[in-house]
Amino acid sequence: MDKIWFKRYPEGMPEQIDPRHYNSLLDLFEISFADYAQLPAFANMGKKMSYQELDLATKKFASYLQNDLGLKKGDKVAVMMPNLLQTPIAILGTLRAGCTVVNVNPLYTARELAHQLNDSDSQAIVILANFAHTLEEVLAETQVKHIVLSEIGDMCGGFKKHLVNFVVKHIKKMVPPFKLPKPIAFNQLMADADEGKYQRPDLHHEDLAFLQYTGGTTGVSKGAMLSHGNMVANLEQVSGCLDKVLDRGQEVVVTALPLYHIFALTANCLTFMKYGGLNLLITNPRDMPGFVKELKNNKFTAITGVNTLFNGLLNTPGFEQLDFSNLKLSLGGGMAVQRPVAERWQTVTKSRLVEGYGLTECAPLVTISPYDLQAYNGSIGLPAPSTDIRIMGEDGQEVAKGEAGELWVKGPQVMQGYYKRPEATAECLKDGWFATGDIATYDDEGFFFIVDRKKDMIIVSGFNVFPNEIEEVCMMNQGILEVAAVGVPHEISGEQVKIFVVKKDQSLTEKDIIAHCRKNLTNYKVPKFVEFRDELPKTNVGKILRRALKEAS
Repeated sequence: MDKIWFKRYPEGMPEQIDPRHYNSLLDLFEISFADYAQLPAFANMGKKMSYQELDLATKKFASYLQNDLGLKKGDKVAVMMPNLLQTPIAILGTLRAGCTVVNVNPLYTARELAHQLNDSDSQAIVILANFAHTLEEVLAETQVKHIVLSEIGDMCGGFKKHLVNFVVKHIKKMVPPFKLPKPIAFNQLMADADEGKYQRPDLHHEDLAFLQYTGGTTGVSKGAMLSHGNMVANLEQVSGCLDKVLDRGQEVVVTALPLYHIFALTANCLTFMKYGGLNLLITNPRDMPGFVKELKNNKFTAITGVNTLFNGLLNTPGFEQLDFSNLKLSLGGGMAVQRPVAERWQTVTKSRLVEGYGLTECAPLVTISPYDLQAYNGSIGLPAPSTDIRIMGEDGQEVAKGEAGELWVKGPQVMQGYYKRPEATAECLKDGWFATGDIATYDDEGFFFIVDRKKDMIIVSGFNVFPNEIEEVCMMNQGILEVAAVGVPHEISGEQVKIFVVKKDQSLTEKDIIAHCRKNLTNYKVPKFVEFRDELPKTNVGKILRRALKEAS
């Protein structure tokens, strides 16, 4: 495919980036620590941490790993934390020690946690006390030798620290009882660590920065090996796309998605550190009224999220009254942004909700809507600089423009492979090309459109039906809050469409929905079954779990 998207690039957006601009992520951190020393880097629970304070804290953490725990370059450190000030200290401190970060979802079950700790060969873990009971269940089965234990209020300082920790533990009962052997208290670690003993590791592009685990939607969860080179390249690609939008030292980004997820890790934590921005960490975005209250108290310039998060905010009282005068970047990813949500977002905030597309295996950015796009156009945008894309048919050949096929990606951001899984790596990495499993098309300008996940496709009487299309049409009905479409077995047609609906308007009926769909969809795409639910199952970042709904059907 000719790189037709270059002609549509906005003025000043480079066709290529220099993936060797930095030797490692450490170079990037150190420049930001020096250039933005007095500016705030992270904020959470009413407390701000400057770049200078972050520099010292991460150096202390790194020194403790090196000198007190005896960890060496390349050793794996699991970080099982929600969005708190302790989290970037642990992540960046681990990287500064030369170790590899293994990001862990705090909501994992004991089985999932045991798998990830063992699969990654993690020797240490940084964990919030709220989830320590899960670790207790599986610790004996793992290689973990060191446990750093934190509490929610640890970084609040003074009396507030003790008050928050007391309320969380004794009033709200959010810390189930646990017993762990010789855990190291996070605050004690920070007090005991000697930053003077810190030794800067010799890191290069090929060194492993993150073992970032995929969600395990197909089989067992696998660790994508993301090197310092992958991460540096992707940050340069993000800069190539957004450099004309972001102002150094002036940005405030709302970080509601968890930092253990690759989207928030790169797009929020690392990108806005590079620009000297402030990450406003939201610990519990599911508390929508509390989230809106937090937004009211901050003049934010950017926000990232998934479709369900934006939809949730739009349906939370008080959101429409917020001051959006500083908001210049609203970026959706992780799942398809639905047109009704994007259009309402633009009406309410006067800010375009642009869509990007990425994967854990690509660090994650692959495509993004150009900053000069005036309104949502249903696409995932244009390929990032230095990114090649193919659309491949079932016959192994590239398909023609306008035809659907599997999206393949090649670029310096593509992972090294899956950790200790050569067969799984060989299945999806072919001559440097990563086969994404997503079905896509492209247009004359080089805009790409995700049709759906290959595995989520519904086949009705031989016709391909894509859940995204069904869901977007359903969301055009003002009475629907959330919807998910799946295929259910049928003896004649093979499969039929079933939708699960959360109502906004309680008077809405199945008949109303079917009538709405008949006006907007050809007959074989119209849902044959409607099931109303109070809520839909979601992943940790808010993606609706179609698989769980399908299994329950």
